[in-house]
Amino acid sequence: MTLERIRIVLVNTTHPGNIGGAARAMANMGLNHLYLVGPQRFPSTEATVRAAGADHLLERAIVCESLDDAVADCGLVVGTTARQRSVGSVELPPNAVMSKVRERISTDQIAFVFGREASGLTNRELERCQYHVRIPVEESFSSINLAAAVMIVVYELKKNFEPHTHETELASDPEQLATSSEVQGFYKHMEDVLIETGFLRTPSQKLLRKVKRIFSRTPLREDEVNILRGILTSIQSYRRKH
Repeated sequence: MTLERIRIVLVNTTHPGNIGGAARAMANMGLNHLYLVGPQRFPSTEATVRAAGADHLLERAIVCESLDDAVADCGLVVGTTARQRSVGSVELPPNAVMSKVRERISTDQIAFVFGREASGLTNRELERCQYHVRIPVEESFSSINLAAAVMIVVYELKKNFEPHTHETELASDPEQLATSSEVQGFYKHMEDVLIETGFLRTPSQKLLRKVKRIFSRTPLREDEVNILRGILTSIQSYRRKH
């Protein structure tokens, strides 16, 4: 079942009822993998009550210390936001991001990341994602409940990737796509080289975001990341010899 490759990640959730509500939404739409990054209160009776029978998802939920831990093995990480952000990754509405999911769902683990109730995801957390999905809401009342946001996204996933969807209909790259952690390792390597060569005098997050945006437009394959890192290593070796 294709939805087995998809996980929902909740970051620093304040209210345990929202964890339960998110679990209920996931169970409604056939998703099974819930990851919790630093929840303020979990386990919780309130979460169990709000789950309304989706207790099995709460019992199996994986609690992580950091977002990096929650998505380390994922080939595609999608962050969610209720407002337009200036962070470099490509922003898409829920229906459009499904085409990106379709490219990866037959080969990779995929994460949809939801932020804190009051403030959402930080810019640094959004930078950890290849794409942002923004749920279109009325500007005059843009606040959306966390569990409701999860329901909107998992409904789109259910609609696009029903269990009976034939595997041959799913577009997939025959080459192995790079995982999120491999891409992040490349970004860190690139930053080190840019500093070593003097292109960056000091770490500039604004410039680095623009550079990352160039590479996030198309999913990188594992062999492409290896080639890029090989180029960076060659530059470092040349500088050290001269």
